[in-house]
This record gives sequence, structure tokens and C-alpha cells, in this order.
Amino acid sequence: MGVLMRTVLVTGFEPFDGATDNPSWATAALLAQRQPLADTRIVAVELPCVFDTSLTELRAAIAEHAPELVICLGLAGGRTDITPEQVAINLDDARIPDNAGARPIDRPVVPGGPAAYFAGLPLKASIAAMAAVGVPASISYSAGTFVCNHVFYGLRHFIATESPRLRGGFVHVPPNLPIPRLADGLSELIRTCLETDTDLKVPAGALH
Repeated sequence: MGVLMRTVLVTGFEPFDGATDNPSWATAALLAQRQPLADTRIVAVELPCVFDTSLTELRAAIAEHAPELVICLGLAGGRTDITPEQVAINLDDARIPDNAGARPIDRPVVPGGPAAYFAGLPLKASIAAMAAVGVPASISYSAGTFVCNHVFYGLRHFIATESPRLRGGFVHVPPNLPIPRLADGLSELIRTCLETDTDLKVPAGALH
């Protein structure tokens, strides 16, 4: 009998705001190329940096690949750590237009949806695992109000309302780390999310 493979969907975004590349997609693509975890198939999908179609394409990828875990990646230009996001908020408020020119202001991601969702993943254990292989990581408590948060909230709402067996969250990657090191860290995060049910009870909060 063959080994039953677990499937993990990892998404990254296309370039936006005039950039020519996006480390989030390069990292997702490298993870799918490496296939670093035994008995686990990593599928990479590039999402558009567009409010109106990003969630449609994410849902289509979930339907096609039937993953047990979804990790969406995005670029955080001002950060130096890999930062798993703890909170998704029900708000689109775009400082810049998306790649289709849309710039929603004070609009809910899901009308009538909850104000916020937590990630529901072992984030503290994940940052400890990344630190153990020398990749800087910390938890973030704001995913912004652009397409990254839009996708994060939409994913969590989909899980809460339509697919409770699915697990998933969002991770911002910094621009300063080489793509192979980002992939090293994300491999540890994925492994930890697949293997860990109870998160570490250690402080990882922020003062501001």
C-alpha cells in the first residue's frame, strides 16, 4: 500500500505597488519545489493582489487540492522577522490601490461577519521552531488592512462557516532574508502546525 500523503496549500502574492517580484510567492514556489517534509505534499499557488479576486482564487485552490492546512504568505516591507499573524480583522481600508486599481475604504471583508478571527494555529511553538534553526520569527498582532488581511480574514471565515476541519492562517515574510532562509523557516512552521495540537504557554505579546 502507498503512503497516504498530507497536502498543504501555500499561497503567495504576485508583485504589487510597482515591484517586479514578491518574496512571498518566491518562498511558496521554493517550498513546493523542495518538498521538505516527508509524507507531505506542498502545493504552491500565486494569488492576485486584488481584493475582488484573491479570495475567489483561494477558494478554488482549496477545492482543487483539498489541503488539510493552508498557509497564506504576504510581504511585510518594514519587518525583519517572519511574522505569523494572530488576528484577522473584518476591514478593508486600502492606503494604496490594489493591482486592479481598487481602493476600498472602511469596507468589511465579509458584511455581517465577526469583527475578528484568531489564527487557531500553534504560533508560539512555530516561532520557537523557526528560532531553533536560526530564522528570526515573532508573532504579529496586525495583518494590516490591505489584501493580506483581506485574504487572512476570508480564509478564517471560510473555515469557520464552511470547512471546520480545515486549518489555516497567514504569515508575513520580510524583504531582508534570502528566499532559501525564508523557506527554511516556513518549513518549520508547516511541520509544527501539522504536528502540534496544543501551543506553548510562553509570553509572546506586544506592548504596543
